[in-house]
Amino acid sequence: MNILIIPDSFKGSLTATEVSKEIHKAVKKIIPNSKVNEMPFSDGGEGAIDFLKNNKKGTLILTKTFDPLGRIINAPFFLFNDKKTAWIELSQASGINLLKKSELNPFKTSTFGTGILIKKALDIGCEKIYLGIGGSSTHDLGSGIFVALGGKLLNKKNVEISLGGGELNKCVRIKIESLNNKVNQAQIIIASDVNNPLIGVNGAAKIYSKQKGASKNQIIELEKKSIYFANLIKKFNSKDITKIRGGGAAGGTAGGLYGLLNSKIKNGFDILKKISNLEKIIKESNLVITGEGRFDNQSLNGKLPIRIAEITAKHKVPTIILTGKKSVDDKKIQNVNFKIYDINPPNLPFEKAIKQSRKNISIKMTEILNYYLKTNTLL
Repeated sequence: MNILIIPDSFKGSLTATEVSKEIHKAVKKIIPNSKVNEMPFSDGGEGAIDFLKNNKKGTLILTKTFDPLGRIINAPFFLFNDKKTAWIELSQASGINLLKKSELNPFKTSTFGTGILIKKALDIGCEKIYLGIGGSSTHDLGSGIFVALGGKLLNKKNVEISLGGGELNKCVRIKIESLNNKVNQAQIIIASDVNNPLIGVNGAAKIYSKQKGASKNQIIELEKKSIYFANLIKKFNSKDITKIRGGGAAGGTAGGLYGLLNSKIKNGFDILKKISNLEKIIKESNLVITGEGRFDNQSLNGKLPIRIAEITAKHKVPTIILTGKKSVDDKKIQNVNFKIYDINPPNLPFEKAIKQSRKNISIKMTEILNYYLKTNTLL
């Protein structure tokens, strides 16, 4: 029996790799003769570098850069064997995971450190750069990246504005004369996992900035500053970044780089699916096990487990989706090829559930597989 284990991370609890290993142990315990393929995956955000490291030939390049508040750190990016292509993960230098809760402030946090990683990739000869943008702590519309690559954002006094989202409305001039000349020779592709626009009720500020530390007043201000800066980009490059699907990803990094650097925005899962030859691997499997920390109605709009299930449905491969919390309208998942399982016992407090994820994955997988062996059906 060929079993493919291909989860996303359970955010706040376990990485995709850790989830995979727990599932793998349970599978081998119940079905010892099975052939198991561990393939912890990513939809373009956090975890993509780990996936590439385990599944593609290439090298991790460790680079001195800056965290979201400007402190010196070392962060990796993945250089493919062709030496011309790199995958850079925004969360490695500009991620929310790098900050204490008390440090979160999208007025101050910046993507500058990610820009330094991009500059390094350009300097060593990369002509194509994938930028995975999940897990951002920022709302600077990618302006930090632009500045790190040599661009200038000037105020009325012809002085550069501060990094972060707080002074975007003070910029009156976008200057590209000093931009790294290798930027125009390279292809920068934004690998995104969300479709949110930059502005509006589903936009970057109103949906994501609270988790990045923004107060109610700051959310309103970030929206205004984003509108202002988007209008400035439109004057600069004739591109309306408020209309771009997915432009709100990573605090507007996707839309900002589309407008400032002519970057392309593509679905991160689709990029990694092609790179990994995933469809062929799924087609050769008898059972697929995937999952994520929380499965809700938003997950149905293209999160990793659903994208996996779309492929397994095409090839009629039964699919298990594990989650730490299931809160989805069952009417929306009728007549599908997958079954969703909440790994946690009912009424288990969130704090305990987080700490018991490994144990609960093992218990739930043992229960599912025993039943599967007896009946050849999912629960």
